Parts: sequence; structure tokens; C-alpha cells
Amino acid sequence: MDNLDQLIQQAEGEFAAAADSAQLEQAKARYLGKSGSLTERLKGLGKLDPEARREAGAAINRVKESIERALEARRQALREAALLAQLAAEALDVTLPGRGSAAGGLHPVSRTLERIERLFGSIGFVAVDGPEIETDWHNFTALNTPENHPARSMHDTFYLEGQDEVLLRTHTSPVQVRAMQAHVARFGHLDSMPELRIIAPGRVYRVDSDATHSPMFHQVEGLWIGEKVSFADLKGVIADFLRKFFESEDLQVRFRPSFFPFTEPSAEIDVAFMSGALEGRWLEIAGCGMVHPNVLRFGGIDPERYTGFAFGMGPDRLTMLRYGVTDLRLFFEGDLRFLGQFR
Repeated sequence: MDNLDQLIQQAEGEFAAAADSAQLEQAKARYLGKSGSLTERLKGLGKLDPEARREAGAAINRVKESIERALEARRQALREAALLAQLAAEALDVTLPGRGSAAGGLHPVSRTLERIERLFGSIGFVAVDGPEIETDWHNFTALNTPENHPARSMHDTFYLEGQDEVLLRTHTSPVQVRAMQAHVARFGHLDSMPELRIIAPGRVYRVDSDATHSPMFHQVEGLWIGEKVSFADLKGVIADFLRKFFESEDLQVRFRPSFFPFTEPSAEIDVAFMSGALEGRWLEIAGCGMVHPNVLRFGGIDPERYTGFAFGMGPDRLTMLRYGVTDLRLFFEGDLRFLGQFR
């Protein structure tokens, strides 16, 4: 029994001397491991007679429990010491000001869209929305685009697999058709319908990807329909908007003849900046024209009585020009280092 008591003292001494968990486990193995001192004594019990085996076994178990208690106490002491060391190393100065959360901000394209809506809203245009997954009829047929038109090519448009009549809209012009139909449904019973003035901002999709094109981009289309709406009205509205948008009264605006199936006559809209990095350069900004009679008919409006103009512009390109960005893809890569400039 004296030898067993001495074993407890030796184990406690070795456990206390262990500087870390690894040394402690090595010390444990010398007593409680498969070849440990106490384990060897347990193996020798089989050589004793029953009475002596019972007494020796009870004594060895008491010693084992004492050693295990000492082992667990040292483990706990090492854990506490490690925690105290960690707390000391990671001490915080509670008198320092908090870091706080970084302030977010609107995406530059969202800022542009809000600016466009605000400027057109000031002259009576209402922003309307429509589905991004559109029917072939609304996206093409109702806009005077025949079935053999190149825009219907699978290479230019995203169609839904197995649904040839459903696609991702290539422009927000279908919203104009839907707005005309809704306007007629509401006011068609009157002798003279009120004027319809809308803009249709939103995302559109085409198979395009380079420094100035993206498969997903934004577009704002406008529509003004009434009994005496003319191309002169179109020119006045667009020129006034562009000068206010770019905050430049000396901005030059020109209308260059072009072709669109949904307007006749049609024009491209160019601007020339009179100062800055783009001084003297003509840049295409938008397309426009008088709404084609066929489009008015598809919208349920009598082209013999009512006329209108439509226009479409890319707010992504307007954002590039306003902020001096040369690569459209930067807006959609999600790089906070780039986007943080516009907060």
C-alpha cells in the first residue's frame, strides 16, 4: 500500500510539472496507459488468491481514482492558464472609439435611374413597369417587328428552353404597348382620351458582352401620345432632358436620321460636350421617332386621330458618361473598391 501511495505522489508531481497538454498526456500514459505502472498492477491481480485479489483490486482502484482526479485538476489548470494568456494577448482598450459599420450607398446606375425618373417626372411623365419575361408578341410583333426580323435570332435574344413564344425582353418597349392597352381600357369610352406620358425604366437582356455592352443592361423608354404630339415636341423634350441631366446648357444635341421598325420617321440622338475630356466629340445617346401607326393599332389607339413619339436610352451609358467610366462591366462586377467611389 505504501508503494501505491508513493505512486500517487509521483503522478501528482509529474502532472504539476507538465507545462502543456502534450506533456500532461505523456505523464498520464506512464501511469494509466496500456503499459503504465497502475495498469501493470491491475494485470497482476490474476496471480493472487481471491481474497487478496479483492483487497488489492480495491486499493488499486482507489489509487487510480486519485490519479485521475489529479490529472483532471491539472488539465483544468492548464486550460485556465491558456485562457488567461489569450485574454492578456487579446486585451481590448475599451476607451477606444468603436469602428462602426461602413456606410452603404446606391449603385451608380440606380442613381442615374432615379435622376432620369425625377427629371421626366418634372414634366409629367409617369414611370411604369412591366415583366422582364415577356411574350414574343409584346416584344416583337406588337412593335411592328416581323417574324423574319434579325432581332428574333436566337443569337440576339434569350429564349426560354422549350417555350419559343417566351423570352427575356430585349427592350422595355413592350411596356409601352401594355401601357397603351391599359390606357385605352380606362379612357377609350371617352370622346377624347387624355394624353399618355410614360417612361419605362428596367432591366433588359441581349447576347452582348464587351467593354460597352453587357448581356444584362438597363434601358429607359419614353412614350407621349396625344392628339397633336409632333416631332418638334420630341426634340424639345429630349434636348431639355439631356441638358439638365448633364448640367450643361451649352450641350449640343443633334437628331440623325435612322431606322427603327416601331417608329417612322426615326432618328438617332447624339450629343457633343463643349468642355472636359469629351470636348467636341459626338456620342450616340439614344434612339427615337414618331410611333408607327401599326404600333398604335396594336396598342388599341386610332392612328388617324392620335400621334405620339417614343424614345429609348441606356442609363448605363449615361452613367459612364456622367462619371467618366470607360468600361461598362465595372458596374456589374460587385467590386466595392470601385463602387465605393460613388457613395
